[in-house]
Amino acid sequence: MISVFNLHGLLLGFLLSTFPVVVSAQTLADRLGYPPGTKLIIVHADDLGETHAVNAAAIKALQGGTINSASLMVPCPWFPEIADYAKSHPDADFGLHLTLTSERVYYRWGPVAPADKVPSLVDENGYLYHDWEHNEHVNAKEVEVELRAQIERALALGVRPTHLDSHQYRLIMSGKELFDVMLRVAHEYKLPVFVTRDWFANHPYLQESLGPGDIVLDHTVTIEPEVPPEKWAEFYLTALKNLKPGVSEFVIHPGFDDEELRAATRERSTWGSAWRQRDYDFFTSDQFRDILAQQKIKLITWRELAHRWRLLRARSSALGFRANQLCPFCVQRHSIRFDFSSFFNGLEEPFVRAAILLSYCRSCVFMRFAATSAS
Repeated sequence: MISVFNLHGLLLGFLLSTFPVVVSAQTLADRLGYPPGTKLIIVHADDLGETHAVNAAAIKALQGGTINSASLMVPCPWFPEIADYAKSHPDADFGLHLTLTSERVYYRWGPVAPADKVPSLVDENGYLYHDWEHNEHVNAKEVEVELRAQIERALALGVRPTHLDSHQYRLIMSGKELFDVMLRVAHEYKLPVFVTRDWFANHPYLQESLGPGDIVLDHTVTIEPEVPPEKWAEFYLTALKNLKPGVSEFVIHPGFDDEELRAATRERSTWGSAWRQRDYDFFTSDQFRDILAQQKIKLITWRELAHRWRLLRARSSALGFRANQLCPFCVQRHSIRFDFSSFFNGLEEPFVRAAILLSYCRSCVFMRFAATSAS
């Protein structure tokens, strides 16, 4: 029988020899047990609740099956309509699009919390601000009050959200303090937050705040105002053809280009009525279905992600997996973690029924093993 010392030595050699490959290949899809190279996408419709035309387009697209996830803007006038749909369709993948701005000129909304409880978030007319102007007036405690109010209203109207995200990325890209507020509220309600590794380079506080229990997507794709209307389909087709393995979210804004939506968005064309019609048209087209099949891209929802993530965490915990460690050299949380519990499948010796944690700290390249013996 191989000694414990020799076994650990062999495992150490194996892991060290494969370490560079593992780091480059590890995606969320890999961690969730999908075959190497798997490409998964969430096709996510933003801004539900903003207008009836947005709700109607999203519902039709969701029923068609190619748009498979969405998030709801609780403060908006048409939220009750989409909340009623969500209540009657509990299997639909609806999150909450946490909203702290009212960016349109003539079509406005205020906070869910009483205005006197969140004075830093509202203008002289009681509406949420058009813009934040570098956040100088935003009070983080009041932000938390408003986020909780939005979630509680959604729950009261029968919505059972599968995730949280941030309208205009205000809570993601406005600094660590506000991101930590969002993350704290999400943890309390046991909901994942839309965060992707694509954002870490420009916003390093995201990675610092996230813990081992947080789901982090690999990539995100969204169209920008620089893309002309005649290049709309080409942009998305190119993105899908060049999609990297892992889990990616396509953030889209479907809507019907009708009189209501044209009036609500008439002051500018960006994310306006025609923009939203183009998104709806592409993601409900046969062209989109065909490219998914050609590129072997599979759809996944936030509900499915969260379910697989819970199973992974439960399995790791049962095997003695230890995460959220601090590096003793630089006293920072490790930035990359790998679960090697599947490596032990089929081994009979009780002392190797353990979980090994290989952590890589960007600052000092510190690696440690945590092996726990089964009794």
